[in-house]
Amino acid sequence: MKYRTYKNTDLRVSEVGFGLWTVSTGWWGQFTDGEAVELMRNAFDKGITLFDAADTYGDGRSEELISKAFEGCRDEIVVATKIGYLFEDDKERRGQRERAKDFGAVHLRKATENALRRLRTDRIDLMQLHNIEMETIASDETWDTMEALKREGKIRHYGMALGPAIGWLYEGRRCIERRGITSVQHIYNMLEQHPGAKIQSAADEHNRDTMFLIRVTHSSGMLEGHYTEDTTFPPTDHRSHRPKSWLINGLKKIETLRFLQSPERTLGQAALLWLLADARVASTLPNIYNREQLREFAMAPECPPLSEDEMARIATLAADNFGVDEPPSKYKGTME
Repeated sequence: MKYRTYKNTDLRVSEVGFGLWTVSTGWWGQFTDGEAVELMRNAFDKGITLFDAADTYGDGRSEELISKAFEGCRDEIVVATKIGYLFEDDKERRGQRERAKDFGAVHLRKATENALRRLRTDRIDLMQLHNIEMETIASDETWDTMEALKREGKIRHYGMALGPAIGWLYEGRRCIERRGITSVQHIYNMLEQHPGAKIQSAADEHNRDTMFLIRVTHSSGMLEGHYTEDTTFPPTDHRSHRPKSWLINGLKKIETLRFLQSPERTLGQAALLWLLADARVASTLPNIYNREQLREFAMAPECPPLSEDEMARIATLAADNFGVDEPPSKYKGTME
């Protein structure tokens, strides 16, 4: 494993992190607490130190899993979590519908205290505002509260997470420009480069130290290279809600990227190396839900990096949508 430090901070993270979404929500299969803890400990043994949760993942379960997995070794890991959703008074299963959010001072303080309690810790290394929208970026109350929590030592650093779906171009760009935050978590991968590339360019354009935490690194598993036309997903798996065209078109794109595979690296490892070739990326959060996959992704930083020719070839393919003619993607948030 290799490590990176967020600019102008002491926040050092593993280049491959562990996102708790997969083991705490049921959207990637069902995990008992014991199974989840075992996988997280195995990740730690492979050098992964960044564990990314959210208070709404499993209605607090993801944070509780971190406290169970790393009791007695809190100083050896980096805890990232997210707040903003109103879930504690809304326990009803909502499918893919989004819950209400509140980024006012009262709720942010309450949510932070509850997260600290579930994590059984006295500080959160990276607190992220979960899927904020444009009005939140303009709210001085929100950001003054985050600064106050930082002064009080309850959080060490703060940032934002964009989502839930891909998009949110100007939410990301304006937050970087106007708030100068430590971290932005967003969707970005070889197959889905827009608007992620433009969000990341805002850090350079506005001379900000903001770095990026990348989720959906493998385009919902497509870039792992294991899907076929016959692949199906259980009804509880979020991928089962995607149209068949997503699978068929994705497979066509993947075939154009097979040149990245070699005896020294898998396609899944190449997908992470493509992200890590950008020095603005602090860490990656591949979806990890079994030991074999964990081993593959944790070893990625030690694999041969992508060459300049390979990077250029990927850029050329992406410019032509990997040779696939399909309807334009539908993005969320402010895109113009």
